[in-house]
Amino acid sequence: MKFVSISSGVALQRRAATAVSNYILSCGWRSLSSSAAPKRVGTHDGKFHCDEALGCFMIRRTTKFYNADIVRSRDPMVLDKLDAVLDVGGVYDPSRDRYDHHQKGFEEVFGFGYLTKLSSAGLVYKHYGKEIIAKEVQLDSDHPDVHRLFFTVYKNFIEQAVDAVDNGISQYNTTQLPRFVNNTSLSSRVERLNLDWINQNQSPAEEDASFQQAMEVAGKEFLECINFHAKSWLPARSVVMNSLLARKSIDSSGEIIVLTNSVPWKLHIFELEKELKITPSIKYVIYADDRSEKWRLQAVAVGPDKFDSRKPLPPSWRGLNDDDLSQVSGISGCTFVHISGFIGGNKSYDGALAMARTSLMLA
Repeated sequence: MKFVSISSGVALQRRAATAVSNYILSCGWRSLSSSAAPKRVGTHDGKFHCDEALGCFMIRRTTKFYNADIVRSRDPMVLDKLDAVLDVGGVYDPSRDRYDHHQKGFEEVFGFGYLTKLSSAGLVYKHYGKEIIAKEVQLDSDHPDVHRLFFTVYKNFIEQAVDAVDNGISQYNTTQLPRFVNNTSLSSRVERLNLDWINQNQSPAEEDASFQQAMEVAGKEFLECINFHAKSWLPARSVVMNSLLARKSIDSSGEIIVLTNSVPWKLHIFELEKELKITPSIKYVIYADDRSEKWRLQAVAVGPDKFDSRKPLPPSWRGLNDDDLSQVSGISGCTFVHISGFIGGNKSYDGALAMARTSLMLA
């Protein structure tokens, strides 16, 4: 991959003499004189952010722009000649592969119920996401799994980690300041890759090396998200669905489910409850502890990003272990109940089920 940074005015004069030679060195970058000229994707030079770094990474994984060269510039005359432009230029026009989101009047969203304004990465994902995912999981782009992954990756990664952050959209509808700030997010990590502000004489090659690193950091996490949801999340969904459909065979209340495998059920239960129109809602999930022959029962949270439980385990059980817990609960084989009441354990399945049933009856 080749980088070309082009600026105007004094900065252009300072950089022009060394620009070409600096960017053809190392990493197998192609020569400017190559007879098979690669596509060229533009984004702005100078300080970079997560959205254009991820956007450039994604678009270079498409068939149309595979391994395209990156041109970093704010010069309109330069940008106009490029095959695609991200996060600069003041134009959103997918027919010309122009993906900026800073211009006045821009209000593009992903759609399908998602209303967060898109960043340049969100725009690239909206138009090329299915193709990128299909290639990564080696399925046809019209496969149902690709369709489901397309929406899931947007919801759990693009919207949260990139679009909302880049557009300054608060996570909560409140004017109160957060109790703490998370500086380990993807956007924060990319931000720190910008060269120190005190280095005023940094070369274009140094700037582009940092941007390439930002692309790699953002891209690696993006691909990890796709592969996690393809290899873990998607198979787990069918396990949770089958358990929900069989809930009445576990307990007549329909508020307890048993998982045949210890899968990431929290990612699915809220969506599937809504999709399957399950009422009353599930209160407890029982599953085998992978590290032992014991069983766990966990209270379902009030929401996917909440810590409070719909129906915590009884207060009199909390913080107790083993025989003390069994004596108080009247259920043999108890091993523990967390002090907050969100999870407990028993030596047997029957014991875990008895704990869940008893908890349902207690206030």
